[in-house]
Amino acid sequence: MLSREDNRRLAQLERQLRIDDPEFCARMEGGRPPGPSWRRRFPISLVLTAVVIWTAAIVLGVVGWYISAAIAALWGTAVVAVLLIRARRRSRS
Repeated sequence: MLSREDNRRLAQLERQLRIDDPEFCARMEGGRPPGPSWRRRFPISLVLTAVVIWTAAIVLGVVGWYISAAIAALWGTAVVAVLLIRARRRSRS
C-alpha cells in the first residue's frame, strides 16, 4: 500500500505526463489520442484512381472495345467499393 505522500506524488506525475504526452497516455489506456491528430486523411489517391479508371472505361466503350471497357468498369467499381468500406469504418470509429 502506498502512503498518502506517495499517492500524492504519483498523482502529480500522472497529471504531468498527461500534459506532456497525451497520445502516450491514450495509447496506454487503450483509447485514441485526443484531438485531430488520430484522424486519418481521406485517400485522395483512391478517388483519383477511380476517376481515371472510369474515364478509361468510358473511352474504351466509345472506341468499341467493350470487353476492355467492362473490365475497366469492374476495376473502377472495386476501387469505389474500397473507398466506401474505408469511409464506413472511419465513421464508426
